[in-house]
Parts: sequence; structure tokens; C-alpha cells
Amino acid sequence: MLAITCPGQGAQKSGFLSSFLELDAFAAQIDELSSASGIDLRLHGTESDDETIKDTALAQPLLVASAIACAAELGVKADYVAGHSVGEIAAAQIAGIFTASDAMRFVSVRGAGMASAAAHTPTGMSAVVGGDPQDVLAAIEAAGASPANVNGGGQTVAAGSKESLDKLAENPPEKARVIALPVAGAFHTDFMAPATAELAATASALEIADPGTKILSNSDGTVVEDGQDYVGRLVKQVTNPVRWDLCQETLLNAGITGMIELVPGGTLTGIARRAMKGVETFAIKSAADLDGAREFAAAHA
Repeated sequence: MLAITCPGQGAQKSGFLSSFLELDAFAAQIDELSSASGIDLRLHGTESDDETIKDTALAQPLLVASAIACAAELGVKADYVAGHSVGEIAAAQIAGIFTASDAMRFVSVRGAGMASAAAHTPTGMSAVVGGDPQDVLAAIEAAGASPANVNGGGQTVAAGSKESLDKLAENPPEKARVIALPVAGAFHTDFMAPATAELAATASALEIADPGTKILSNSDGTVVEDGQDYVGRLVKQVTNPVRWDLCQETLLNAGITGMIELVPGGTLTGIARRAMKGVETFAIKSAADLDGAREFAAAHA
């Protein structure tokens, strides 16, 4: 059985779309998605530096468009699809909940709203790698931060004010490392509350269908069969924690044998290697990986 996964913010890297834009169909879709989002995705996927694409209002549409175009180019039907944080929007399009243009409309409002919310107070996110899970949660709370992403595989992401994250870094949990992430806000916390009203209004105006592929929700790791329910969860997700650990648990219990991570791949497959023992993984990082990914899919789907 095969799962296709879509990475979240922080996975982007300068120039990561360069090889893909040599493919005519991929390039054409990126141009269509650029028009839908009002953002020059070619520019930001090839020439913009890491600091530029750290901007939430750019990073989120860029990541969603890249995953959508990559899935179309790959041409593989998975048994399950899931996305991490903003990757859930790409997963929704792949599963048939959103059209591609509506996915870009939704993510553009999300990215702009979260960027605006982040500008109110200096906030950020830090990965806590290793340590006892309970000790990690206690240290995050003691620092005044929140566990925004519980990823499994020994990784939890803390979010909060710069002061709280500095305090966490100065007092890390035993046997754990604290690593600042290239994101510009405390996502999945109450700091993002100002972004929800416009996102909910946008969602109400979109054409939403029920998924044609089993899709998992970051809220609790369950399979969601109702498209409206899923989109409602996407709105709430802006201020709620990402439970990627529960998504992985669901995939394991379902008997998944292979997991492909769409471009820019590497983050989720890295977590899976630690948390999903026995499941084979394939990360798509460049266009040269597509043929290998198709062979991998044929062996598992």
C-alpha cells in the first residue's frame, strides 16, 4: 500500500524547482498556479534566495503549487494522501477536495493572513530533536512556548515568542537539541488567530467536493471522508497543533508499505525513517527522481 505526502513550510530551498521547470507540463501548470495565486512561482522556485522564500506569504503558495504540479507530473494513484501543515492544502487538491485554482486561492489567503499575524509580535518555531517526549513537552511549557507540531520519531516543534524560544534553547530537555526553523511566525498557536476569519470566509466561497482518495487530517490523524469537514479542519488548523505523529500511526495501522514525499522532499521521509520502521520511503527532490518514484509506486500501490 502506498501513501503520498506533501511537506510543510520550512521544507523550501532556494532553486528547488529549477529541474522541474524543464518539464513542459510541469512548467505549464506552475504558470497556471502562478496566475491563480498572483505570485511569480517560477521566480521564487528558481532565483529567489532562502531568506526571500522564508516569507510566509510566498513560501506557502510556493510549496502547495509545487506539490500539486509534482503529483500531476508523477501520475500515480495512492491508497492514502496526507500533508503536513500547509501541505494539507496540496493533499486536499490531490484527493479531489479542491480544484487547483481554489487550492491556490485558499493557500494565498492563508499565507498572507499568517504573515500579517506574525508581524504583530516577533515569534518563531524551533525543532526539539531527541529527549524523552514528556520531558520535551515539559521543557516547552516551562519556556512559555507551545508544542505546535508533534511529529513523532523524536521530533517536536515548539512555537512561541522569540523570548520563549531563546529560553528553550538555553535550557534544552535532557538528551535533546533545539534547532531554530526557517519560518517567520508561531504557526499553529493562538498567535495566528487573526488569520482565521478571512480564511473561513474564503473557504465558504469555494467549491468543495468529497475526497476520492483516503486523506488524513493533522488534527487527529483520522481519515476524513467529508470534504466540508476537511476544509473546516484546515481553517482551525491555523491555530491548532499538527499531530503528524497520529497521521503516521494511522498509516502504520493501515498497513502502508511505501511512502513518497513530493517536492521538496526529505523532511517527512526523514521523520518516517525513525517513526515508521519497516515502511520504505522515497523523497522527490529533483525531476531526476520522478522515474524512480514511479517505479517505487508500482512496487507498493
